[in-house]
Amino acid sequence: MNGNASLAIASPAIHTWSTEAVPLPQRLDYWIGAVCEGFLEMDVTSSCAGSFGATLESAPLGAIGVNRVRGSAQDVYRTRRAIAHSRSNYYYLLCKTDSPWVAVQEGRSARMLPGDVVLVDSRRCYELHLLQSADTLSLELPTGWVESWLPDASDQVARRIDGQTGWGRVLSGFAQQLSPQGVLRPPLPAALLTDHLGGLLALAAGTAAETSEAAAPGEGARAAQRRRVLDATRERHAEPGLTAASVARGLGISERSLHRSLNEGATTFAAALSGFRMQVARRMLGDARFDRLGIAEIGFRVGFSDASHFVRQCRRSLGLTPGALRRQR
Repeated sequence: MNGNASLAIASPAIHTWSTEAVPLPQRLDYWIGAVCEGFLEMDVTSSCAGSFGATLESAPLGAIGVNRVRGSAQDVYRTRRAIAHSRSNYYYLLCKTDSPWVAVQEGRSARMLPGDVVLVDSRRCYELHLLQSADTLSLELPTGWVESWLPDASDQVARRIDGQTGWGRVLSGFAQQLSPQGVLRPPLPAALLTDHLGGLLALAAGTAAETSEAAAPGEGARAAQRRRVLDATRERHAEPGLTAASVARGLGISERSLHRSLNEGATTFAAALSGFRMQVARRMLGDARFDRLGIAEIGFRVGFSDASHFVRQCRRSLGLTPGALRRQR
C-alpha cells in the first residue's frame, strides 16, 4: 500500500477508507478510487453495485502492512495498465475465512476454501474473485523480504496453501491473529513477529510446492534441485569466500547445473548468497542481544572477511550502513 512506507516511519495509526462516506449510488466508484489510493492500482467490478458497501483498514507492522477488507462481493483485477501506473509493488498474502473464492495469476487458478492462504505478486497481472463477500486479510509484504524467505517466490504465486493441514494451518492461524488494531500495540517486537511470519510462510509454501511437484515430476525435479542449491547456500552462507563451485561439489552436481537451476528460478548464486547474508545481518543488527558485537564481527559472522565490504554491501542491499541499521531499531 502506497501509504504504508510513511506509516512505518511516523507514529503508527490505522488508515480507514469506507464507502459510508458517500451516497449509495457513488459507493462503488468511491471504492475503486479508495483502493487505488490506499491499497494498489486495481480495477474493481461488483455484481451488487446497487447495494455496494466496503471498508478498508490498514496499519503497519514493521516493514509489512496489515490490511483488513470487509464488504460486498467483488472481482478485483490487477492489469498491465495498473502495473505501469504503480509507484510501488509488493507481494500480498491473502486469507479469507468466511467463504470460498478464487485467485488467478501466472496461468494458475487457485480455488480457495475458508482459511486457505495464497500469495500474489503485484508486479504481474492477477484476478481475485470474491464471490460472496470481500472479507479478507491482506498482508502487504515487500518483494525483497518475501524473496529472502522464498528463493523461488515467483513459483509460489497463486498456489493454494491449505489452511487446514500441516504448516499451512499454522500459517493461517498466525495470520488471522493479525489485525490493524492489534498491530498498533503488538504483543512482541514487530521484527520478531515478521520473522515468525516469514518462517511460517517458507515452511507452508515448501509443503504446497511439494504437493504441486508430485503432479509434475519433470518440473518438480528441477525445482527440487534449485531448493537443494539454495538450502545449501543458506546453510553455508557464513563461510568467507564461498563459491558456486564449492556448493556444487558439496551437492554432487556440476557448477553448470547449479547455475542453470538458479537461472530457471530467476536468480543467481551471487544474488542468493548476498540475500542470505544480508537477511541474517539485518536480524543481528536489529536484535539488542548482539549489541556487544562490533560491526566487523557481525560482518565476519555472516561471511564477510572484509569489514568495509560488509558496510558497502549493507548500504547497497539494505539501504543503510550497519551502524545506521542498528541505531534505527
